[in-house]
Amino acid sequence: MKLIKWLYPGMRIKRWICLCTLGIIIITSGAVRWATAKDFLIKQSGLLLIIGGVGAVILSIEKIIKVFISVLLPKQEEKIVDIIYQKRQLRWGPRIVAIGGGTGLSTLLHGIKRYTDNITAIVTVTDTGGSSGRLTKQFNILPPGDIRNCLVALAETEDLMKDLFNYRFKNGELKGHSFGNLFITALCEVTGDFEEAIRKSSEVLAIQGKVVPSTLESVSLLARGKDGRIVEGETNITESKMKIERVFLKPADCRATSEAIQAIEDAELIILGPGSLYTSVIPNLLIKDIQEAIKRSRAIKVYVCNVMTQAGETEGYTAFDHLEALLKHTYPQIVNYCVVNNAPVPPELLARYREEGAYPVSADVEKIQKKGYAVIEGEMIDSANYVRHNPQKLSALLINLLQRDLI
Repeated sequence: MKLIKWLYPGMRIKRWICLCTLGIIIITSGAVRWATAKDFLIKQSGLLLIIGGVGAVILSIEKIIKVFISVLLPKQEEKIVDIIYQKRQLRWGPRIVAIGGGTGLSTLLHGIKRYTDNITAIVTVTDTGGSSGRLTKQFNILPPGDIRNCLVALAETEDLMKDLFNYRFKNGELKGHSFGNLFITALCEVTGDFEEAIRKSSEVLAIQGKVVPSTLESVSLLARGKDGRIVEGETNITESKMKIERVFLKPADCRATSEAIQAIEDAELIILGPGSLYTSVIPNLLIKDIQEAIKRSRAIKVYVCNVMTQAGETEGYTAFDHLEALLKHTYPQIVNYCVVNNAPVPPELLARYREEGAYPVSADVEKIQKKGYAVIEGEMIDSANYVRHNPQKLSALLINLLQRDLI
């Protein structure tokens, strides 16, 4: 019955099936004539029939493929060869794990997805602010905000769908909520499983790679300041602008997701950062399972240092200070390389950031090298409106590092 449906009116495929069938008949007829005829001219006519039949079959197959493409990939018929080649190449790309959260991680993913489909983003789940914080309290789910950002960063769907997931309501009871956060929350309610909600969202956005939470347990981030104060909650820590001595998770014995551990074990390259040092990067590493999996891994391990400091949290920090804080919360061999930016920040942006108490991170390379870590320097900032890592420059640097190390 399903085969008959191909012959329904409007399928635009019957004529090409008929042409293909005719071509096969012509090839068969020509082959018989060429094989059995003794007269030279008849043999030649058989050969011409074979050539004509092959041409008809090739044309019909091409047209049938275009019918499928026009339905499955509308407006992309002309790009099909490039799309197939790219997908084939990306499928065999390096296995990369990126660990972090916030804007920094999603920025990195925008660039890395150009080189591989084998990406796993391991995302922190300690966000307590904005839409994520409200949904966490109201529906007792893990915060979806950072996960949404990573899903959108890895998405291969239409721009309209990306814009929809990032759309933030401006009025009414939904004011401040992003559509993507609400979508993940609704899927969580429907499926009863946060991991399944992420998988379904990944399918909707047709993402490259995977996005997984670092843990499925409800965890809270605590920070102890250098003045002895203890502040709980990511948002409260950021807003306190206190100088942080150490951060903790509550409960301290939370378990990592199995997908996160498997990805780390399979990885060829593990990237920590960029992102808020104490509230995005380190919280993932406080989970003992993740820390131990990284320790066991034979992958290349890289810390991507931020390009700007954050008021209070990393105020006055150099690149060495960032790395030292990371090591203080983990262990000495957690990274092999430290990536630092050496491009100057435009003066007009410096003035704007200065008002927020943020300054460029000084690249004290020699100090890091004396500690025993290799340093990769590069001009990696995108300073159009904000001072952030340029996704293309950063990802190219990391891929070159991986390829060089594997040779």
